[in-house]
Amino acid sequence: MRRLIQGGTIVNEGRNFIGSLIIENDCIIEIIEGNKTPRDTFDEIINATGCFVLPGVIDDHVHFREPGLTEKADIESESRAAAYGGVTSYFEMPNTSPQTTTLEALHDKWERAKQSSYVNYSFFFGATNTNHTLFSQLDTHSIPGIKLFMGASTGNMLVDRREALEQTFRTAASLNIPVMTHCEDSGIINENMKKAKECFGDDPDITHHWEIRSEEACWRSSLLAVELSRKYKTRLHIAHISTEKELSLANQPEDEGRITLEAVLAHIAFSNDDYHTKKSLIKCNPSVKTTNDQRAIRQALTDGRITVIGTDHAPHLFEQKQGGCAKAASGMPMIQFSLVTMLELVNDGVLTIEQLVELMAHAPARLFHIDKRGFLRKGYKADITIVAPNQEWTVDKESIQSKCKWSPMMGHTFQWRVLHTFCNGHHLLNDGEFDGTVHGERISFRNEN
Repeated sequence: MRRLIQGGTIVNEGRNFIGSLIIENDCIIEIIEGNKTPRDTFDEIINATGCFVLPGVIDDHVHFREPGLTEKADIESESRAAAYGGVTSYFEMPNTSPQTTTLEALHDKWERAKQSSYVNYSFFFGATNTNHTLFSQLDTHSIPGIKLFMGASTGNMLVDRREALEQTFRTAASLNIPVMTHCEDSGIINENMKKAKECFGDDPDITHHWEIRSEEACWRSSLLAVELSRKYKTRLHIAHISTEKELSLANQPEDEGRITLEAVLAHIAFSNDDYHTKKSLIKCNPSVKTTNDQRAIRQALTDGRITVIGTDHAPHLFEQKQGGCAKAASGMPMIQFSLVTMLELVNDGVLTIEQLVELMAHAPARLFHIDKRGFLRKGYKADITIVAPNQEWTVDKESIQSKCKWSPMMGHTFQWRVLHTFCNGHHLLNDGEFDGTVHGERISFRNEN
């Protein structure tokens, strides 16, 4: 199967230019600059004039809820939402049921994804207080790294014993795989919640969420993670940075590039001002913080302190999102809207489209040493997204692909639209038409070829 994508603005590796891509089967075989039309025979020609041709988005942080929580979401539904959002690869988190903390659970997820994931997939292996001896049995070419919950969140995977934390960082360093941390100090959070309940009742209003899951709780935990990373020279990727203070942990000379920070859509798109209108729909852990924190995170997207943008896509049933700080579930479905949300920030001058591609495709591929994905290069897998500006559409229940059928973006009108998504050369999304006859592939890491 030979396909031609012609006439679009190709955005790749810090440049943008009018050009064409030739795809043969699952790979890019030619990139042609300029308006010249290749003289060849193609099975399909996509006219991308007026559109932007990007590498497929790599989302390093999702919760697809399978197995065990499939009333909320599953791999089939959420990978379809990913494709509609221009996301061609994802790394899923271990707080499912059962948790991905055994080899058997990991293998089960691979088999499930092989059967039902429309885009490319991999799964973090979860750390516990006792399972570090399993790390050496992992195929490090098949996982992005170890996920470590240093704060209690959805799924109750808290690792809170100092000895277990030391073992996790030590063992991951010996295997040269990153530790991705959820950093919040549960002791500080519990004390804040106790005080809030004394003042406001058993379910404090959601407007207090950022005070309970506070800046100090994030800072103390992130500081401990950095301390352990420096002690063992472990590659550390701190997930969902939510405070300006934590940004100071990036790019310290003594870390030699081993410590990286992720920002997610919740903390880029929202601030504590939005609790008044969005209520618990934007409740997440770590909490959405102040407008100053939001502004600082947006600035850090452009100056190198933030390395990667993920979504922390985390569906719940709509009824589970009702209530306040104690009762409403934490997490929101965002994977379908991540790329178009960031493109709005391009329109607003917050970052350039080249910086967007770096943060959402190139950097995750580089950071996790992904084989032959994340760039538009000859010989690389044809994971490609084509987006069109000035294509106004409004999010409603019918347009949401996630199984839970809600999003905090409901009612929002976007100016960009994802028109086409190619995964391994397969034309998965074609201007609103979805072809789910072909599934994605298991992502490969850290190979020498």
